[in-house]
This record gives sequence, C-alpha cells and structure tokens, in this order.
Amino acid sequence: MQDLSGIWSLSDESGQIKAEFALPGDGVDALHKAGKISDPYWGRNEYDLRWIGERDWTATRQFDHAGTASELVIEELDCVAEIWLNGSQVLAAENMFRRYRINVSTTLRAGKNNIEIRFKSPVREGAARQAAQPFFLPWSDANSPIPNGNLLRKQQCDFGWDWNIALATFGLYGAIRLEPIGPRVGDIIVKQTHSGGKATVDLTVQVVNTTAPVTATLCGVTATAQPDATGKAHLQLVIDKPDLWWPAGLGPQTLHDLIVTCDGASAHRKIGLRDLQLVSEPDAAGRSFGFKVNGHPVFARGANWIPADALAGRITPEAVRDLLQSAVDANMNMIRVWGGGRYEPDWFYDLCSELGLMVWQDFMFSCNIYPSTPDYLAEVDAEVRDVVARMNHHACIAVWCGDNELIGAISWYEVTRKDRDRYLVNYDRLNRTIETAMLSVLPHANWWPSSPSPGPMNFGDAWHDDSSGDMHFWSVWHEGRDFDHYRDVKPRFCSEFGFQSYPSMNTIRRFADEKDWNIAAPVMESHQKNKGGNARIAETMFRYFRFPVDFPNFVYLSQVQQGLAIKTAVTQWRSLKPHCMGALYWQLNDTWPVCSWASLDHGGDWKLMHHMAKAFFAPITVSAVPLGDNIELRAVNDTLTAVDLVVSAVAVAMDGTTRAINKAQVTVAPDAAKLALTVPKSALGPQDMLAFTWTDAAGNRLGGDHFAPLPYKAYDLQDAGLSHTITPGPVWTITIAAEKLALFVAVEADCDGRFSQNAMALFPGHPATITFTPKDPKAQPQFTLRDLHSATYGKNT
Repeated sequence: MQDLSGIWSLSDESGQIKAEFALPGDGVDALHKAGKISDPYWGRNEYDLRWIGERDWTATRQFDHAGTASELVIEELDCVAEIWLNGSQVLAAENMFRRYRINVSTTLRAGKNNIEIRFKSPVREGAARQAAQPFFLPWSDANSPIPNGNLLRKQQCDFGWDWNIALATFGLYGAIRLEPIGPRVGDIIVKQTHSGGKATVDLTVQVVNTTAPVTATLCGVTATAQPDATGKAHLQLVIDKPDLWWPAGLGPQTLHDLIVTCDGASAHRKIGLRDLQLVSEPDAAGRSFGFKVNGHPVFARGANWIPADALAGRITPEAVRDLLQSAVDANMNMIRVWGGGRYEPDWFYDLCSELGLMVWQDFMFSCNIYPSTPDYLAEVDAEVRDVVARMNHHACIAVWCGDNELIGAISWYEVTRKDRDRYLVNYDRLNRTIETAMLSVLPHANWWPSSPSPGPMNFGDAWHDDSSGDMHFWSVWHEGRDFDHYRDVKPRFCSEFGFQSYPSMNTIRRFADEKDWNIAAPVMESHQKNKGGNARIAETMFRYFRFPVDFPNFVYLSQVQQGLAIKTAVTQWRSLKPHCMGALYWQLNDTWPVCSWASLDHGGDWKLMHHMAKAFFAPITVSAVPLGDNIELRAVNDTLTAVDLVVSAVAVAMDGTTRAINKAQVTVAPDAAKLALTVPKSALGPQDMLAFTWTDAAGNRLGGDHFAPLPYKAYDLQDAGLSHTITPGPVWTITIAAEKLALFVAVEADCDGRFSQNAMALFPGHPATITFTPKDPKAQPQFTLRDLHSATYGKNT
C-alpha cells in the first residue's frame, strides 16, 4: 500500500493563486494556512471569500512507484472532481459520500508519476445541473445563500445554513492511496439475533481476487465458509452468554474483536453484541416511537450532531472525541447525525460505540427539493449501498432515517405548493430509492422514512402532530411562543427542538473586537445566521427577565434562558414516559463561532445549557410540572432497577430563607415516571419560589432544583453577597458562598477549559465547591462570577 496523502500543490483556474495543500483537507483551510486569504471565521471575512467556490481548482503531486498492478482508493472526495494520472483521466466523481476504487495498472509508470485532482466549482456545477432538470428544484434560500447545492451530492450545509458559514468549499477528507491488486477482504455485513442467552452473528463477507475459504473469529468462536460465485461468503457464529453492549448509563460498552481472514488478507471490526430495536406501533394515542436495547425500553436523551467544523480540514478525532465525551458527561445516550452534513468516518462511529452513544443516522438529504431523474437516483442508490455496507457493523447505530424535513419542504415553496402532486411523487421516488437500496444491503435494519414523520407512507405535518412517530417542535423558537408552550404538546419522540443563545465570551473574542460587542453590530449580525434570531433572543429576555446591564451579561443571560427553554421541554416530556420516549435537542455542537442553538461552543467549551443538561438529563430526576392550581413533582427513573426516593419541597424567599411545605416517599419502577408530590401554588407567597430536593431512602442527596411560578423579572432579587475562594493547581478549585438566594450562579474563565458545574442556585449556609481544568495546563485563569441579580442590576465579582 502506498499512501498518497500529504502535501500537494494547489492552484486556481487562473494559475495566479498557488498554495500548499495538505490532504486530507479542504481548500479554504489550505489557502488560509498559506496566507492567501484572511481567517474565514473572523469578523465579516466570509463574504469576501465566496469567490473560492466560484472557481475550479487543481491539486497536483508527483510520486515514485514500482509500476506494479494497483488500485487507486479514494474516500470523501468533495465533490464534482476528476482524477488524472499521467495525463489520463481515471475517475469522474460527483458524490462526496461514496468510496472509489479504480484499477490504474495500465496508467501507472515505473518511476515518476503525476497525479491531479481537478475540482469543479460547486457553484457553477450546481447551476448547470439545475438548468438541466425537467422542472425547477427549489432550495431553502433562507438557509443557503449560495444556490443550487441541492443538485450536488455534497454536504448541504457547505452552502450555508441558519448556523453555518457559506463557503461551498472543496477538498478530499478521507484516504487517497494505491493498493497492490491481490486478495482482499471487502465489506462485512453483520446481522445479530439474540435469544435464550445466546447471540447469533450472521456475517456476509465480500472477498475480491480470491476463491479461498473465509474464516471469521469472534469471542473465541470461529467459522469458515467458501465464497460463492459473487465472492460472498456466509458465516454464522453463535456466542453463548455474550457480554452485551449497552448505551451509556445502563451497562458496559463491551466491544469484541471480529477478525476475518482469507488467502493472506484480513479485516478487523469492533463489534458490540446487542439487541437494538426500533419500536413503532399503532396505539390508542396514534403511533409509538422508541428504542428497546437488550429487551429494555430506553428513553433517548441527547442532541443533534452537525459537522464538527465548517472546514473539514480542521476536524480531528481528538476534538470530536472531546465533543462526544461532553455529550456522555451530560448524561446523554443518543445523538442524531443530521441529514444536511456528512456520513461521518468510521472512527466517529467507533467513538460513539466506545462511549455508549446510540446514533440516529440520517441519510444526507435535508430541507430542500432533490432530483428524481434516473441518473441522480442511480447515484443515490450507489451512495446508500456503499454507506450502509461501510457502516453497518457499528454497535452504536440505532436507526437509519431517510432524510431530514423533506416532507415538510414540499409545502415551503410557492412552486411546490402550486404543484404538490408532482413534487410529492418526486420525493417518493427518492425516498423509495433510499429505502430499497438500504434494505437490499441490510434487510434487518431499523428504518424510518423521514424525520419528522408520523410513520411509513404518512406525509402529514409532524411539526404540529404529537400523536405519532417522531416530531420536530419549533413553535417556541420560530413562532416566538413562550416556554410553557412546550407543555402543550405530548410528543412520542421529539427529535428536534431548540432555542438559541450567544456563544461564550471566549468564543466571541475569536471573531469580534470589543468595539463590535453589540447585538446590532454588523460583525455580530454576520455571526447570527437565523433571520430575526437576535431580536428573538432579546424579546424573550424582556418577557422573562429584567434586561442585562451590558453585553457580557447579555451573553450570560442568553445562555441562561436557552437552558431554561430546553429544560422546560425535556423535564416535561420525560415526565410523560412511556408516552414520550425520546428528546434530542437541536443542537449539540457548532461548526464555527456563531450564535446558535448549540450547547457546546465551537471548540468544545460548555455553554451554561450544557451544564443544565447534565442535570435535566440525569437518569434519576424530579420534574416540576405546573398543572392548574398545583405544581406536580414527578419522579423519573431511566435505570434498570427500581429506586426509592424521598422528595422534599420548601418555599424559598428572595433573602434565601426557606419554609418547609411537604415531603413524600415514592418507589419508581425501572424506566418509569411517577407523581411523587403535589404542591398547591397557594403554599407559596407572592415572592416565593419552590425549591425541592430528592434523596435515596438512606438520605443521600441525588439532586435538587427550583421552580419559579412567575417570570424571573417579577421577583425583587436581592444582592446575593457572593464570595469565593480560589485554590490554584492543575485543577483549580473554586468555593462560592452566598448570603442570600443566588440564581444561575456562573463562573467564567478567561481561557478555555472545563468547569465541573455551573449555572447553580446557591442558598445561604450552603456553599458550592467546583473545579476548573484549563485546556492549557500552564494557564493562569482569571475568573468572573455572575448571577441573575448581578447580571440585571450590576456588580460582578
């Protein structure tokens, strides 16, 4: 094998711009590293760099070779591109998501060889393909300022989105290598069945250039089979008393080594033995939706995943691991790989399997109208077969979903509304192609036609219908409804909902000077891609809070209210289980420094909502649910065993003094929600909030929370008299005390790092000790404390 990655030479179509190009990588990042363009993420630079996507580019290099018979292997080639070897074209590609393997034996030379990748302008290619369609195919121009991305099999958010930079970049993000032609183990299709304490693993192994027997070993069990005329070998391994794989929080993430050998060639896969089912059945309410793992119903707690960076050359396994670890650390057990990004590389799914994150996997179609011409559908068919064959063995994958919001998109555009039948048939042809291709490779897979969807062959409004399937609920953000509107719906599974905030101050400093720290400044508006987003954040503050005293406190308060919005939804819906069996908020991460719905800043630091998510996603929790004249405290247990809880409620005044109201003991069955205690609103004074704690039967505190019956602006907050002490070290310790009630106490550092806890409520006599681990061990951080009073009255420490 000869690796052809490394330093190439890059030039534009004019030949005037030249730069080194490190592959794998993307062209925009290469131009920035070479000093040819300014930082795309700083200020308003994005708008001066869109010319890059309007040009053709060529990457070249020379290499020595023995001239032996070989195949050229290419992965993640973005997107419409030609490969030329020694002056001969060996590949014409048009799909970023496929793997390519080309026999180049007759084109290779002994000695020096020249290879070129000719990248076609995605802007011009999209326009040309649009012009060739039998009817117009609209795209979401509110999301995509660069048009016609829907005509290309390319990451859709490259053309923009309401959280992404729009640069329509190009590059190669996976392997490029030469492999000698010889016996090879190709794709391995894995099917598991579990019964009677045994796991039966059926393998379909594709071998190439050999007719020798195929041997597979897993968990000490070995099987051998002869390949058929198509090169497929079918093997079965039966594992007695298997060590099972579980989602995070329910058991170990045991992974086993599957070794397949044939005629001197070998392949290795990490296999998790688990029985993972999508359960969606008609019931009295409509149609259920949820996941069952190893016979146990699992409430899906998590978030949506978008690409880890807008520039693929900047994505690293280390940074992605940090983001995924943050999901697990916030008590998540599922992420949804959203359909406007990319199918992630295998190492991503290995990480998810290792960490116990189930993956909802969309196919890469989102929000637009796509072609249904024979040539396009043939490309989609090849893509889906390739992707499923590559990824199917990963333990983490829970469901394959046809697309994101394509059913709804039929009603978004004037042209589609006027001719709905045409565009519905157009969609159905695409969706059936995806389903047929996927099931031809993986007949036993969990399949869901679209997200959101009430169910197979149902093209209804899953944004407002909470009776069936999965729901996207965006009325609170996009319609400007109040947070309590989350309580008006009872989704079976909510796979998208969200509320925006500003990125943290450390992130803002990476794209804006202090003179631009104003939500109406052009720089700040250029890092807000959702139309009306800044106004909606500010309007919501007026609804719930007294207005912040300055920009840094505006940022802080935007993150507090983001967390409150999502907490309202999650705690409400978790209390409805088993009617509702999943809540995946939009979104986990950011692609660049931007105002968005993410709970993690670009770079991985935790926003306040992520700290709040750690609490509202805790496997055992208690939710406050207002219902008429009462507040119900509902206990939720997502574990495999019953729990005995003692729930205590007190009234808390603004000076932090408390008055006992009631307590109750309750046993909550595995994977259940149960009413623990009802508190009359009349038990609270006009300036009281409700505080409550839950302990186990032995009195060990498991958690606590507060609930404000009124908007926070209605309360006369008092100066909490916050004080703190700091103990330096590789891990810094901060102890914080309050003289009066302190709400959403947040500590900020002037360097990147991780706090153990944040956005806390503090009471007099109950100090909190937290830690901060700087990303740079040599950092000497300076800390700032904020709380709701200081943010709206002034006085930070």
